[in-house]
Amino acid sequence: MTDKIKSLLEGRYTDPQTGETLGVANRTVVIERDLRGSEADLIRGLGFGRSLAVVSDENTYAALGRRVEQALSSIASISSIVLPAGTHPDKNTAISLIAATDKADALIAVGSGTINDLCKYASASQKKPYAVFATAPSMNGYTSINAAITVDGLKKTLAAHGATGVFVDVGVFVAAPMRLILSGYGDSICRSTAQADWYMAHKVYGTPYREAPYDLLYDEEDILFSDPQAIAKRDPTAIECLARVLTLSGFGMTICGGSTPASQGEHMISHFMDMVPPLGWAGAYHGEQVAVTTVTSATVQEFILNSAPPVLTESKTTQATINSVFGDDLGKLCWEEYRQKRLYGEIVERTNERLKIVWPELQRHHAHRGWSGKRVRDALIQAGAPTKPQDLGLSPDYYRTAVTYARTIRNRFSFLDIACDLEGVEIADLAVT
Repeated sequence: MTDKIKSLLEGRYTDPQTGETLGVANRTVVIERDLRGSEADLIRGLGFGRSLAVVSDENTYAALGRRVEQALSSIASISSIVLPAGTHPDKNTAISLIAATDKADALIAVGSGTINDLCKYASASQKKPYAVFATAPSMNGYTSINAAITVDGLKKTLAAHGATGVFVDVGVFVAAPMRLILSGYGDSICRSTAQADWYMAHKVYGTPYREAPYDLLYDEEDILFSDPQAIAKRDPTAIECLARVLTLSGFGMTICGGSTPASQGEHMISHFMDMVPPLGWAGAYHGEQVAVTTVTSATVQEFILNSAPPVLTESKTTQATINSVFGDDLGKLCWEEYRQKRLYGEIVERTNERLKIVWPELQRHHAHRGWSGKRVRDALIQAGAPTKPQDLGLSPDYYRTAVTYARTIRNRFSFLDIACDLEGVEIADLAVT
C-alpha cells in the first residue's frame, strides 16, 4: 500500500481526477510509537529560531507539555503558556494568545483541537511558523490549514496555515482519555456523509468537487473500521491507524483549501449544539457530537436515496423563525448564510428538474462509497462511542430542533436541505430513528 502521507510531503501524490501531482506545505509529519528524547531534534530541523512559545493547557501540559518544554529548553529560550483547562477556541482567546506570543519566533502547540486551532490561527495572524506535538487522536485538524474559531457566538472555519511540523507519539495517543480517542474515531467516520453531501451539491448545482481528499482515505479507512473493538482496547496499531486517517483527512482539507470535504450536514448539526446548547448541558467533545450526527446524516441520506427523485417545496424557514431559534444576533448571521441557498420561486422547479436528471448517478455513487446508518452505528457501538443524542445528554426534542435548523448555519447545500424541504417528510422524525 502506498504511503500517501509520504507522497504528499514529497509532492508526489497524483490527483485521481486530473493526474496532477500534488503536495502540501507541511514540511514534516512524524508518527512513531515513541518520540521521547527526539523532541529537540525534531524542532531543531525546522529552523524556528531561538525564541519559542510553547502553548498547552493544564491537561496537555501534564500529558506532554512539561516533557516538550524541558527538551526544547536545550535549543531555545522557552516562553511557557499554559491555558486553563476547558479553554474555548474563540476570537477573544485567540487575540489574547497573539499578544502573549508577540515576542516569540515561532509557536509550539502541545495539545489537540482547541490548542492546535488557537496556535494555528494566532501564528498565521502573526505570520510566524508553528509546529504541534499532538496529545490525542481526537480530531482531524492537525494537518489542515483552517481553524475552527467561534466569532460573536457563530462557529466559523477561518483561514489559517498549516503546521510546519506535526509530531505524533503513538504512546501518548494510546494513553489519552478514552473519550478523546473515541472523539477522533467519531470525527473520522463522517467521511461517507460528508462526501455524499458534497457530491450531491456538485451534481445538482455544479459546486466544485474533488475526489482527492477521499482517495487519500479509502485504504487506511478500510483498515481502521474493519475492527472497531481494537480502538476500544487501545490497541497501538489501531490507534496509529486512527492517527494516520486523521492526518490524511486534514491533508484533504488542505488540498481543497477549506473544510468542505470533511464538514457537511453532520457538522452543521454539531455546530448547532455548540451555538445553541440546551440550558444546563455539560457539553461534549466535537468528535462525540459528530459520531451521533453522522448516524443521523447517514440515516437521512439512505432514506432519501432509496426512494424516487425527491420533489422539493419552497422553503418555509423564514428569518423570523431562525431568529426565534438562535436569537436576533446569531439569527441574523445564520440568515445571511442560509438565504444564499434557500429554495424559493423558480429555483425550486429548476432544482427538482436537476435532481430528477442526476438521481441515478447519486444512487450509484452512494451504493459505491456511502455507508448506511446501521453500518455507522454498529461501528461506533463496537468502539464504545456515542450514537444517540441521549448518549450526549440531549433530549430527543432538542435534537429534533438541532437537526431541523442546523442547515441554516452554513451556505452548503446538503441532504439536510433536501430532507427539510421534501414534500411529505418530516426530518425531525428521521433524526431520532
